[in-house]
Amino acid sequence: MESTTITSPSGNRVSQYLALTKPRVTQLAVFCAVIGMFLSTPGMVPWKVLIGGTVGIWLLAGAAFAINCLVEQKVDAMMRRTSWRPSARGEITTTQILLFSAVLGGAGMATLYTFTNPLTMWLTVATFVGYAVVYTLLLKPYTPQNIVIGGASGAMPPALGWAAVTGAVPGDAWILVLIIFVWTPPHFWALALYRRKDYENAGLPMLPNTHGEQYTRLHIFLYTVILFAVTMMPFISGMSGVIYLASAIVLGAIFLGYAWKIYRDYSDALARKTFRYSIVYLSLLFGALLVDHYVRTVIGA
Repeated sequence: MESTTITSPSGNRVSQYLALTKPRVTQLAVFCAVIGMFLSTPGMVPWKVLIGGTVGIWLLAGAAFAINCLVEQKVDAMMRRTSWRPSARGEITTTQILLFSAVLGGAGMATLYTFTNPLTMWLTVATFVGYAVVYTLLLKPYTPQNIVIGGASGAMPPALGWAAVTGAVPGDAWILVLIIFVWTPPHFWALALYRRKDYENAGLPMLPNTHGEQYTRLHIFLYTVILFAVTMMPFISGMSGVIYLASAIVLGAIFLGYAWKIYRDYSDALARKTFRYSIVYLSLLFGALLVDHYVRTVIGA
């Protein structure tokens, strides 16, 4: 999800366009959507829904990220971690990015409508419009709470996956959304801490720049405590069993350890490790949900 490379990913056009879709961020979003698909049913997900839903969500996510790169061209050019993007370097024109995004978005909508259902299509469109427009244009440049409010869009993939299979978004799906929503601030603020100079140069009101490092460190710890509590909800609601519970406790305890160290004895190196662990944490947590789900299905059968 993070890059420190400051050169173009490649001289080849395909790589440049692919970079606009932020592949690593897209992969995590699609992964969470696929987990939502499998958790929505005791059996296997129909292969047409699985493939069509995955491809459609990936295409619409890529379209949203391309618009994000377009809107933030000047900002990205001023930040070391994003200055390598082809949009920031002027290697792809505004017209080309708009056309690319339109093609991806149109293809994504058609794919979801054909292989899943209209609800999934419209939820996915709304989700990524929320990211590309509401978060990128209205929240990120103007409020230090951008990542908290804007996190609602980034938290939606499990609900999209659930809707793709069942045509509905029940309470269990919203629990998964809530987990990602609460995970987002400590995940992103860890990055914002060790990249605070970047955000200062770009003039973006990230929490470490507007309220200070100590305030941000405290909020990372508090949000991680809340996250630990929220991750108990799948077990409490009966959606998961002891395999998930044990995994959530261990993974959460490690995350809490990182957050406590950031609060008590901060260093940029520690913030970087915390940011990287947060990505591993979410992947393993959702992976544990999936394993638990199918173990319980087999035992129940």
